[in-house]
Amino acid sequence: MKLRLTALALVVFVAAVAPSSAGARWQPPVGTAWQWQLDKPLDFSVNAPVYDVDAFETTAHQVDRLHKLGRHVICYVNAGAWERFRPDKDKFPDSVLGRALDGWPGERWLDIRRIGVLGPLMKARIARCASKGFDAVEPDNIDGYQNRSGFSLSGSDQLRYNRWFSRQAHKAGLSVALKNDLGQVKALVSDFDLAIVEECFQYRECKKAVPFVDAGKAVLETEYKLDRSDFCSKALALGFSSMKKRLSLGPWRRAC
Repeated sequence: MKLRLTALALVVFVAAVAPSSAGARWQPPVGTAWQWQLDKPLDFSVNAPVYDVDAFETTAHQVDRLHKLGRHVICYVNAGAWERFRPDKDKFPDSVLGRALDGWPGERWLDIRRIGVLGPLMKARIARCASKGFDAVEPDNIDGYQNRSGFSLSGSDQLRYNRWFSRQAHKAGLSVALKNDLGQVKALVSDFDLAIVEECFQYRECKKAVPFVDAGKAVLETEYKLDRSDFCSKALALGFSSMKKRLSLGPWRRAC
């Protein structure tokens, strides 16, 4: 049966997909489907209301095009690790560069205790997201305290840095996702607007992200190895927005 939009319904629809403003940050509701693509060229054809794409590789024109297609757009930035292929790589002093990330050549953990040094660099990345018209930011690798970073990072160090990053994103008018850091969800759920989680069903730790759903905030989740039959019914029961992706994070996806 075809549906006819009334004038009021049209206004509601436009408001739902319009870019966020500084006065009212966008927050995806529980169950919002999403697409995550960090490998180019960007595929605009995926039928998902949320796209998560790279801060540097994605242009303002592409963000605007996604908005016109009715999508909200999340800005991926690496907040906890240095990447040798980024245009601002030379601005990071050697003193804040730690061990290499396992499985990710050209990336090294950052000393997140050094907010005085990293702060201006991360603010510039957040400003890049805001200037291109993104709705939200996804800070990656904000769980260095749980990894062999090369630094003696504590849970308190991580909480301080993650909350600092969240405040900066909010000041820029962007919502912000808590990426992975499942061990600190209860402490951080009030500081973040949504969660992005990888392979929590494979590692049997998804319940740690449930406080976001309880707070009415979306959990966007991805599995790489499991079959959808192994996790989709569980994801729907928890209220998660789950899908299967390839680790390269190209256009391919299989949503639950």
